[in-house]
Amino acid sequence: MTTANTEPAPAPTQDREDLLTVSGLVKHFPIRKGLLQRQTGAVQAVDGLDFSVAKGETLSLVGESGCGKTTTGRLLTRLLEPTAGKIVFDGRDISHLSDGKMRPLRRDIQMIFQDPYGSLNPRHTVGKIVGAPYRLQNVKTEGGTKKAVQELLELVGLSPEHYNRYPHEFSGGQRQRIGIARTLALRPKLIVADEPVSALDVSIQAQVVNLLEDLQNEFDLTYVMIAHDLSVVRHVSDRVAVMYLGKIVEIADRVSLYEKPMHPYTLALLSAVPIPDTKRKAKRERIRLTGDVPSPINPPPACRFHTRCWKAQDICKTVEPPLLQLAPGHQAACHFPENQPGEKPVDVT
Repeated sequence: MTTANTEPAPAPTQDREDLLTVSGLVKHFPIRKGLLQRQTGAVQAVDGLDFSVAKGETLSLVGESGCGKTTTGRLLTRLLEPTAGKIVFDGRDISHLSDGKMRPLRRDIQMIFQDPYGSLNPRHTVGKIVGAPYRLQNVKTEGGTKKAVQELLELVGLSPEHYNRYPHEFSGGQRQRIGIARTLALRPKLIVADEPVSALDVSIQAQVVNLLEDLQNEFDLTYVMIAHDLSVVRHVSDRVAVMYLGKIVEIADRVSLYEKPMHPYTLALLSAVPIPDTKRKAKRERIRLTGDVPSPINPPPACRFHTRCWKAQDICKTVEPPLLQLAPGHQAACHFPENQPGEKPVDVT
């Protein structure tokens, strides 16, 4: 995707008010074998994440399949119990709250699922699906649940007449709109969107993305967007966090990350983004990573990317690079970062 020189930078963050703060977040899935089910290892899906999300902001998590993006999303919504670390939402530590204590907070934290086909119960009508949050939270609405659901359907671009229809009668894009309507029912503060457009046709993706942006502006929503399509991420994000094998290796505002990526892994990801300009494509350096992503059961020591990195040296194999701020609002975890302040940026976009 070509870089526009006039692309506006995200709003300043010095006065930001954080809605979500994550520190040292860890999730290991135990591997058990034998008759006594003794633990013989663990899948280190998420291994020490630190980040925050301001009110009204969109933070996108990107990376290869298996890097821990979806697990992170499920931890933030407390669909999974963290192994360690802290999740603070709106000033309250929700890291290890019981189901009963989390129940009232479900109004404020919702999730949009990746699969618009599997996330809707095929035996329930649209009215019952979208109205479920009202029933589960015992929320009374003015004019009744049916009226509230029909207003939600109109809000996401569907017809109130769809109230009595079933999911199989809708296209993929329409099903995702139904899922979004269900998510919005209780007017949440934070929405975790797990690959919300990846299962949709390209022609429908833009409609859903624009809908999410319009809803954010109208209801002052905060998004954590999980995605792998870097073109979509660039369009919707305020800041972007790049994950590799359970860790964040770089986090920055949208403009800085796309124009001056610092971590070698980020450079490699951006160099793979298709661009329509053939002249610019011919000049761009395509970075091809060798080898497969290591197993999260036994990740490489120190820098987890050193087994595939063309800049790796001995220190990368022995000392884990901390996630440090190398430029204003731009953090990277690398001993030999690219695009340091004052250097000519590498053209990968």
